[in-house]
Amino acid sequence: MRIIIFLVLVVTTETGRSQIFFDTSSHINNNRAIFSLVVSVKDSIAYAGSFNGKENNDLFNNQSLTKNVEAVLIGIAIDKGFIRSLDTKIADFLPELKDETDKRKLNITLGDLMNQSSGLWHENLERLDIYLGLNNPSGHVLKQSLLSEPGTELYYNNAASHLLSVILSKATGQTTFDFARKYLFEPLGIQRVEWAKMKDGYYDGSGLLSVRMSTIDMNKIGRLLLNGGHYRGKPIVSQKWVEALLKPTKTFPAPWGLPNTEYGLCFYHKRYKDKKLTYGMGWGGQFLILIPDLDAVISVNQEINDQTAIQQSETFMDRIFPMIFDWINAGNQKSSDKSYKNTEQYCLKTTSLIQ
Repeated sequence: MRIIIFLVLVVTTETGRSQIFFDTSSHINNNRAIFSLVVSVKDSIAYAGSFNGKENNDLFNNQSLTKNVEAVLIGIAIDKGFIRSLDTKIADFLPELKDETDKRKLNITLGDLMNQSSGLWHENLERLDIYLGLNNPSGHVLKQSLLSEPGTELYYNNAASHLLSVILSKATGQTTFDFARKYLFEPLGIQRVEWAKMKDGYYDGSGLLSVRMSTIDMNKIGRLLLNGGHYRGKPIVSQKWVEALLKPTKTFPAPWGLPNTEYGLCFYHKRYKDKKLTYGMGWGGQFLILIPDLDAVISVNQEINDQTAIQQSETFMDRIFPMIFDWINAGNQKSSDKSYKNTEQYCLKTTSLIQ
């Protein structure tokens, strides 16, 4: 692993950042799991680094960041009138629930799915092969008994999250992937995406099979949200929906992530060093982190290895993220918009020098 970073070090001097750059840390340089890391600030790429033989434009397995992509797509569908609102009952799009004997299922809303509070049956995380082997995974989850009262408690549920893709397809009359290409990926200039289907024929909405995108393109989705749903001056998703995602009115304590994190509408939410964080997190240390107060987005992809996945996430959030945050914060206090544009110029060159 070899990274040429001298151009970035020049920029840190010009912008007033510390000359001790965060990627000199052993937590990155000696990290065999990290593949790609991109930081954007004020619409410019402030840092792009790739590691362990990977490139920033490679397609990576994003795991549960798939849910964050789905969250944006649901908002676009609401904006365009395909779905009424977060309060829409999922039974409106899943007619098999009409004959359900447990009438509580008829009260489950789209918001409950996005809050991981539907109460529906969930897969066994230690035997995902059983769930992934089902011929009709979406139908299976609907037929099982409720595990809790809908809307009352969080239980992380990939099986229920997949229903977001099913509902999106039924509401729009398009596959999730086709809808995403037309209304999200192509407007953002995202050309290379792979997305797997579950055995029920619907594109995976949970992240277990994952949408595969580059780290740079995932960063664009975060940037879209920080820009109020606009890209290059064109609206892609409404400001109203962006505000709903970044400031959800209903959240639940998250069972993992940074301490004192809340979960709502497919994202995690926390205050960190007096700054608001909204972030997505995927198995193995895939992250999409939005810092609105600093106008910054961090995206990272790492190896998918079940044996080290939890450690990889903890290393990034406990060791690497604080260094990046402090570096961004220092630059935000001392830099002008012009300086960041200069940073983009240098860092894009640096990206091409990563070997």
